[in-house]
Amino acid sequence: MEVEHKSYKATVQSAEDEGMITALVSCYSVDRANEKVMPGAFKTSLAKRLPVGCWAHQWDQPIAKTIEARETPEGLVIKGQFNLRTQRGKEAWEDLKFGLCNQFSIGYQVTKDSRDPASKDVRQLDEIDLWEWSPVLAPMNSDTRLLSIKNAANRGEEVMPSVDTATDDVKANRPNFGGNPAGNLAEVKVDRRSVGTRIFESKEIQDYLRSNATGQDSLAVTLPDVDFKTLLTTTTGYPPESVRSGVMVPYPTVAPRVSDVIPTITTRNNSWVYMEETSFSDNANTVLEGAAKPEATLALTERTAAIRKVAVWIAATSEQLEDQESMQEYIDSRLGYMVQRKVDTQIISGTGIAPDMLGILNTPGIQTQAKATDPTPDAIAKAMTKVRDAGGEPSAVLLNPADHQEILLLRTTDGIYISTGGPWDSGPARIWGVPVIISSSVPSGTGIVGDFANFTRLIVRKGLTSQLGYKNDDFIKNLKTFLAEIRLTFVALRPSCLVTVTGI
Repeated sequence: MEVEHKSYKATVQSAEDEGMITALVSCYSVDRANEKVMPGAFKTSLAKRLPVGCWAHQWDQPIAKTIEARETPEGLVIKGQFNLRTQRGKEAWEDLKFGLCNQFSIGYQVTKDSRDPASKDVRQLDEIDLWEWSPVLAPMNSDTRLLSIKNAANRGEEVMPSVDTATDDVKANRPNFGGNPAGNLAEVKVDRRSVGTRIFESKEIQDYLRSNATGQDSLAVTLPDVDFKTLLTTTTGYPPESVRSGVMVPYPTVAPRVSDVIPTITTRNNSWVYMEETSFSDNANTVLEGAAKPEATLALTERTAAIRKVAVWIAATSEQLEDQESMQEYIDSRLGYMVQRKVDTQIISGTGIAPDMLGILNTPGIQTQAKATDPTPDAIAKAMTKVRDAGGEPSAVLLNPADHQEILLLRTTDGIYISTGGPWDSGPARIWGVPVIISSSVPSGTGIVGDFANFTRLIVRKGLTSQLGYKNDDFIKNLKTFLAEIRLTFVALRPSCLVTVTGI
């Protein structure tokens, strides 16, 4: 869920009860992002829920509940009650009273927007799904500023004047949240024009334009009540508010796949005993009447494959897990990915020496097909023939990404791609009609062709699990340990049905 944040200068309207505020948290004017919240934008959202008050958009730090929210001619006004029973709520309230944060920002999703017909650069936010409002330091909308009036008739409360024109006699009116009389408030003169507008509309500029003066290279303009200070920049003045995205590093998009082509069976033992076909001689033939029949030769050898464990762990503080809700899911996913990658590597290259399982490349009895001067596809085709000669049928070809790239880039002498339609084609997922599995677990320069479906197995004692616990004195340090592990082994029932293609 993508949530946008926008800061506005707001007016704290009243403090009639300890911890209670009324504030203008969103305005119907163009902000510095060239966006404008339109009247009625909050109607649908407010009908579903009232927003929650948070501290600086930190959703794990709620500070206030919204008693009431309504749209006024100027924008969205909320009445909020700070939770003074919590430390964060009390501190936020004290900062607000002290004047450290008299501006507000909202957290929302845009559900409907449009472009202003008069200015295509302005994005109109026609409908907003509002989630929270927050006291912040920096406003997004510089046109809105503090306009408050204190009156003894209102017990010293601060109220927000309503303004209808750029410069007009303004009467302060309290939003009617029920039971609150409007009161007799004073009248003030407010000039809401920007400095640039006031300069352009000044008497000096207008007189200069009417006189058509020439040769004048300077002009003095007097603006009463305008105070020009030292130039402010983001480095020497007020730094802009910066809110970090909550998006985590994406989960892996390319999953380990070598294990996907190998059938899986389960066991309750810590090893798996099986019969490996170590000799096969097919002497079947036609015979004459009364002649001796040919004898076949078969040899099966009992093998034992020990169950091996692949595991990995990482520790995280309780604070990290509490402050970032998606952290635990992220850790589980990444640890599981690490385990699966190692399983793929063990299937291919395991040494068979504890704690390794015995991988394909180190299994006695597998066949080899050298590439030599052949194109890679030709060498793979010859390896497939060897699989078939051994009584199998190739079910997959395993290739390193770099070796697969070589096949994709094969071209004729006049530059036409052979295996694909060119760079705009997704490329073949098969070679000679057999699926290709691309994995960095396969060593570069070596391919594997085999009848994995019939003559290989993954023997699983315990599937991939994720555990959470403490080690040593982690409990008193608020450290939690995540552990991911799997127990399994790989076996080749007929090694001769596996062929490595070397020299790619």
